[in-house]
Amino acid sequence: MTIRVLIADDQEMIRSAFRMILDSQPDIQVIAEAADGGAAVGTARALRPDVCLLDIRMPVIDGLEATRLLAGPDVLDPLHVLIATTFDLDEYVYRALRNGACGFLLKDGSPVLLAEAVRAAAAGNSLISPSITVRLLQHMNPPARVTTGRAGHTPAASASAGQGGLIEPLTERELDVVRLAARGRTNEELATELHVTLSTVKTHLANVQRKLAARNRVEIAAWAWENGVCTSR
Repeated sequence: MTIRVLIADDQEMIRSAFRMILDSQPDIQVIAEAADGGAAVGTARALRPDVCLLDIRMPVIDGLEATRLLAGPDVLDPLHVLIATTFDLDEYVYRALRNGACGFLLKDGSPVLLAEAVRAAAAGNSLISPSITVRLLQHMNPPARVTTGRAGHTPAASASAGQGGLIEPLTERELDVVRLAARGRTNEELATELHVTLSTVKTHLANVQRKLAARNRVEIAAWAWENGVCTSR
C-alpha cells in the first residue's frame, strides 16, 4: 500500500527536496504541499494523508500548534505527524511530542532516515533523529522512583504512562524491549540484540503499549525515562 504524505514547509526549496526524496521511494507518494501551518491543517483534514510532514517555524500557524490540532490528545481521529526542522531545541522537541507528534527529525538528516521515519509514522511507530533521542528522553522529566518487583526491574502499577497508568506489570523481556526502544533502537536492532524475531519484537511492543496505555513508541520511551527504567539495569 502506498503511504500518502503531506509536506508543509514555508521554503519551496525544502518542499521540493522532500518531495523528490519521498517520491523516489516505491511505497511513498507526496499528495499535497502547504506553505504555512493554516493551510497544512486545512489540507490535512480534507485529504487525511497517512503522514503529515511539518516544519516548525511557519506563518499563520506554526508546526507545533498545527501538530496539536491534527494529532493532539483532544483530537478524536488524530493523524500521524512527523516534525522536520533545522532547530535542535529541547523546547521544540518536548512540545512537538507532547502535542502528539510521532517523530522528530532534523533537516540535515539523511534521505534514508527521512524515508524510514515516514514509514514508521505511517505504521503508528516513531522515529527520532539519533542525535537527539537519548538527550531528549533523559531530560523530559526528572527520573521517578520506581517500585521494583522480581529481580528489581518491574515498575509499580501506579507509575504513570502517557495519560493512563500501568495497567499490569511488564514482563522481564518487555522491560528489556522498553529499555532498548527508549535508547533509540529500531525494531530490527531490537531483534538482533535480544536474539528474537522481528515479529516477536512487534508483539512485545504491542503488549507494552497496551499495558502503558501509550499511544505510540515515543510515549513508551518517555515513560521509561520518566520512571527510571532505563537506569535500573
